Amino acid sequence: MAEQNALALPPPEAGAKNGKGGKWILTLLILTAISVATGGGFGLVVASSVERTVEARVKAEAQKEVPATPYSGDIVLKALEPVVTNLASSEDAWVRLESALVMNSADGASDVLAGEIRQDILAYLRTVSLAQIQGPSGLLHLREDLNERVQIRSKGAVKELVIQALIAQ
Repeated sequence: MAEQNALALPPPEAGAKNGKGGKWILTLLILTAISVATGGGFGLVVASSVERTVEARVKAEAQKEVPATPYSGDIVLKALEPVVTNLASSEDAWVRLESALVMNSADGASDVLAGEIRQDILAYLRTVSLAQIQGPSGLLHLREDLNERVQIRSKGAVKELVIQALIAQ
């Protein structure tokens, strides 16, 4: 009979294992729930922080003043007559320069001033060789030199001389 009772009852070690397994599953479920709640809370805090930062930047950019460009206000573009002349290096090298003056309308687009500037451009171009105005750097130097002459002649009334076309032959 002792043998029958031993077979009918489960061994005590197996029951102890099943009880511990249920406790482990319950512990893992509780830890998972805590992790989900902590992660969700942290996500909400970070999202609201990012939202406030973006709103502050948008407000700061909206309050920034837009700097005025040098061409704001009443600006007039006065086209000069084309200047055609030979260059200093030889009698066969010719240049045609079409340009315009950028100036305030309050200063007045004086025809006399435009004529004097055109005459200065003509005198300057007669001193330049073809090699000096070739390429991008040559054009840049020509533009800077002409703008400097225009500033001196107009006593600051003209903001800039714009080269519209330059043809060398």
